[in-house]
Formats: sequence, C-alpha cells, structure tokens
Amino acid sequence: MPTAIVRAAWLVTGIDESGQPEVLTDAAVAHADGRVLAVGEFAQLALQYPSAPVSHFPRHMLLPGFVNAHHHVGLTPLALGSADLPLELWFASRLGAREVDAYLDTLYGAFDMVASGITCVQHLYPRFAGGLEDLHAGCTRVLDAYRAVGMRVSFAYSLREQNRIVYGDDEAFCASLPGDVGEALRRHLRRFTLGLDEQLALHERLRADTRQDERIRIQYAPANLHWMSDEGLQRTLEHARAAGAPLHMHLLETPFQKEYARRRTGTTAVQHLHRLGALGPDMTLGHAVWLTPPDIELLAHSGSCVCHNCSSNARLRSGLAPVMALLRRGVPVAIGIDEAGINDDRDMLQEMRLVLRAHRRPGFDEREVPGCGEVLEMATRHGAATTAFRGEIGRLAPGLCFDAVAIDLRAATWPFQDDAVAPLDALLQRARREHVDTVFIHGEAVYAQGRFTRIDRDAVLADIAERLSRPLTPAEEQRRWLARETLPRVRSFYDDYPQPDRST
Repeated sequence: MPTAIVRAAWLVTGIDESGQPEVLTDAAVAHADGRVLAVGEFAQLALQYPSAPVSHFPRHMLLPGFVNAHHHVGLTPLALGSADLPLELWFASRLGAREVDAYLDTLYGAFDMVASGITCVQHLYPRFAGGLEDLHAGCTRVLDAYRAVGMRVSFAYSLREQNRIVYGDDEAFCASLPGDVGEALRRHLRRFTLGLDEQLALHERLRADTRQDERIRIQYAPANLHWMSDEGLQRTLEHARAAGAPLHMHLLETPFQKEYARRRTGTTAVQHLHRLGALGPDMTLGHAVWLTPPDIELLAHSGSCVCHNCSSNARLRSGLAPVMALLRRGVPVAIGIDEAGINDDRDMLQEMRLVLRAHRRPGFDEREVPGCGEVLEMATRHGAATTAFRGEIGRLAPGLCFDAVAIDLRAATWPFQDDAVAPLDALLQRARREHVDTVFIHGEAVYAQGRFTRIDRDAVLADIAERLSRPLTPAEEQRRWLARETLPRVRSFYDDYPQPDRST
C-alpha cells in the first residue's frame, strides 16, 4: 500500500501520561502498508511526502480507533427472545434463543461496531455445539466474517469445563429436576461438552490458520472461575504464556459469583487467582464488579487489567464496577459492550457516554469522577492493552497500526458549540453514530459515508431477516420448552446464596 495522508481539522493522537488528550489542529497522519509513518502539522507532512494523495476531513476530528474489549455475539439476546434478567437466570432463559448462522451473526455485530468507530474487537466466542471439527468450523466462520468486513479481531473460544447451568455440578443439578426435564438438559449439555485438551488444541489450530492474517490474533479466555477447575486454569495459563498470548476471564460479575468464590476457595476470587499465579499484565478480568479493596490492591500490584462492561452490568442487575478506585490505583480499565449496549446495539460513542455519566458520584472532587480524556483512554489505549494487539494499536503514533475514526464534529455540534468547551469534550458528549464519517483499519477505509466498502450490509441484513422470519424449528421449540422448565429451578438453586455487601 503506497504512502497516503489523512488530514483533519482536529487530530487526537492519544492521551498523555498526565491523562490529558494530545490534540493537534489542522494536522495529519502519513501512513503506508497499514502503519503510521508520521503524525504532525499537515503543512509539514505535505512537504515530507509531496506525492502522497490526501484525504481531507475539514470538519472532522480524527481519533485512534476504538476497541470493544469484551464481545460475544451479533444478534442480541433480546432480539432472539431472551429478556434482560439477573445474570444467573438469564443463562437459563437463553437456552431458548433462536439459532443464527455464525457468519451472519458475526457480520451483524461487526456492522454495529465499525459504524460507531470500533476498529478492534476482543471476541470471546461462546459455546458452540459439537466436537472439535464442529468448533473449528464455527470459529472459522466467525473469523471469515471479520475478514469480509476488514475488522481487526483478538479472538478466543471461551473455555469451560464444569457448572454450565448453575454454580454447581451439572449432573447433580440435572438429577434435581423432574425426569423429563433433567434428561433433556443432560442431552443439551452433552452437545456442548468438549474436553479441555480438545479446547486447547482448537486454539493451536486457529493460531496456525491465522498466522498470515494481519488483522486476526488468537488469545485465550478461561470463561470464569465457576466454569474452570484450578487444574484447567493452570493448564490454560501454561498454554497462553507459552504462546505469548493474553487472557481474558469473566470474574465477579455478580454477588452470587463472589459468594461462589468464597465457598469454593475460602477467600476472594482475585486472591485465589493470585495464588494460582494467574494475575499479571497478560490477564484481563471482565466485569470485576464485586471487588474488595484488597482485590484492587492485588490487581494494581500485579499489573492486571480490567474490562468495564457498564451497559451489561446495568441491564442484568449486576452492579456498578469500582472504576474510579481502579483507575486511581493505576489499573488499566478497558470498555466492553458485551452482549449489547444500553440501546441494544454496539455503539461505542453511547457506551463511552454511559461510562462518563454512571460514575459521577456526589461532591466537588474531580478526582472522584472520570473525565473525557480518561474515558477515551479506556476505549483506546487501555482497550488495546487487553488484546493480542497490545502495543500496536490504541494511539496514532509512528510505527503503530493506522486504525482511526473520522467523526464530523461540526455536524455533531450543529447549530452551536461554545469554544469554552474543549473540542474532544464536545465530541464525546454530543457525537452520535450518524456523525461517524470514515473508519480506517490497517490503513484501509472499510467504512465511509455510511457504507461498508467491502461488503453489502443491506443484503446481509435482508438475509438475516428472511432466515429468522421462518417458524421455529423442532429443536428450537424443544429448547424453548427446556428454558421455561429450567428457569424456576435455577432460581431455587440460589435460595441459600446471600447477596454479600460490597464491604465484605
């Protein structure tokens, strides 16, 4: 790819060490072969690269591409028939979700993300039925969808060994159900039961498959403490660290998970991971809502990362993560949109605004609330640090990948915006998805003026609509029945679980 220049009225290269945004006016990025060559005033770069074509964004702010650091599916659970419930009940209700082709489902999510300025996603692929070959085929369909859009993805199949319905033994729970329900649930779970050896082998195959893909990296995702044995966690750590790949693990999403960790380990989930040697800069904890102050100290000391899933935690009644306490202790905190944002989509501009507002505790101390610069850093550099592209994305700087989003600031602030408000602050608080003009990934404009440049979004959506307009299949009808029968028994399982106070 030859050298080209992207010029904008405002250029945000990133956030400096003091937490302040680095903003240049009438500035530009010179790039070639997917990498940034130089950043600076446009006049200087035009002299330095006189033959380079220029893409000019005269009303726009150019920012580092956003990173969705926690993602699972395309069509949302709500769209597929599962209403928002407390997480543990939601697991059971999702037994009855409609089936969607993995390729089309991934495209749907990618369309949402890219259109809001997300250039890289950490895709934690959920359960997929079948054996190793089935899983490999399903994961390949997901990766093919990202290739079709041109999106960057840090991908992992979510590893699970146990406790697939409740925070207890699968067989014991099935045995507690009425005979026909228990047997139906056993059959269902058997379709998703694959040994850890095969799950780890899947990662090796995917790494080999994607070795030449500049926009795809494979990482590891031990799904959660209750889904993994200690032995399984340690084996996963060994595989990931031998491969030099990062890990992402759901943890302490709800008070029930906090209580499960206490019952299983006699301590907190974070302290248990510390004993296992699992913490460190290569480990990201997704959600991390129910942390104790000593947990936060352990995360800060170990250099571990956290992914804040603000919308998901609100929708599923999981609680509000201690984001400010984590940031003030120097813990990198990323932003993830999880299954869906507050508007049942994957709009990073909306998610950043939610994070900006949700943590505004009463008082005058500005250190107790996030600023726009901090939230942007969460969506860029901190998000990048949780992926297999850490150190290569998250800023606009020479040598890094040219992943960027151009947002029409004039349109976003029409008809007026006083200059007393910094341009970046105005953008983060006023810009909407329709103001995203162009999205560059690895130097390529994959989205421009409302259209994807590689693929026909309208045709894909029409295909999805046609498929899902068909009647439920017998298998889907059976799972709907199973979800209805299982959900009240799941609720009963947690009758003896207290909801612990945060201070304990």
